Amino acid sequence: MFRPCIDLRGGKVVQIVGGTLNDDDADVRTHFISDKPPAWYAGLYRRDELTGGHVISLGSNNEMAAREALAAWPCGLQFGGGVTLDNARDWLDAGASKVIVTSWVFREGRLDYDRLQQLVMALGRDRLVLDLSCRRRDGQYYVVTDRWQKFTDLIVGSETLGLLANSCSEFLVHAVDVEGLCGGMETELLRGLAQWSPLPTTYAGGARSMADLETVETLGQGRIDLTIGSALDIFGGSGVNYEDAVNFNRTHRRFDKAGPGP
Repeated sequence: MFRPCIDLRGGKVVQIVGGTLNDDDADVRTHFISDKPPAWYAGLYRRDELTGGHVISLGSNNEMAAREALAAWPCGLQFGGGVTLDNARDWLDAGASKVIVTSWVFREGRLDYDRLQQLVMALGRDRLVLDLSCRRRDGQYYVVTDRWQKFTDLIVGSETLGLLANSCSEFLVHAVDVEGLCGGMETELLRGLAQWSPLPTTYAGGARSMADLETVETLGQGRIDLTIGSALDIFGGSGVNYEDAVNFNRTHRRFDKAGPGP
């Protein structure tokens, strides 16, 4: 199924090449900067009942824009980007259905299980999504943090996903090396996620056509959802018509365990 996104940088809706994201603005490759506010996109997704999408803050100066998007569809979008124990509840109160967490539960390249359990105790696993975005190294996919620049020692596989499934309600996995390039998906990772994940999982990275939605339905065995960004016409792309993606969901409905939270 298709899941929408709203990526924010400097308060604007953008599409970037994920692997170039860092603190140096000059090095970040940006495909698209929208002249429409984030609330416009949230309203569009609300109209079309696209649940389980996410608002991601890429860096600073995005708080107001993120809050506008969440207010435009209360409990209809997840929020990620700088989420910690101290601010997670605030983002839920602002209208996020769930919060997406990555870097805060890792320290010095390792999963900090105590921090993760603090979040579970504070929010409940049903309101928590773990972002296990990864890059390939030595034939395996390792979770990366801190704007996808730092490798951790955590390998994305059946053991990891099985262990973490008790501490969240779903996974979000960007294939960072192909994110934003519209050059094709990491099909090996997709096949793996379908086998490894016991929870609803959203894959992002490299999608470029409507055929990719069919591919994800097949390789993902109907258990993996797909986020499409740069290829979408509403983000300046030419590979995927937004209305076609919406219609795909309407004709491929299945039980959705990732909709708005309570």
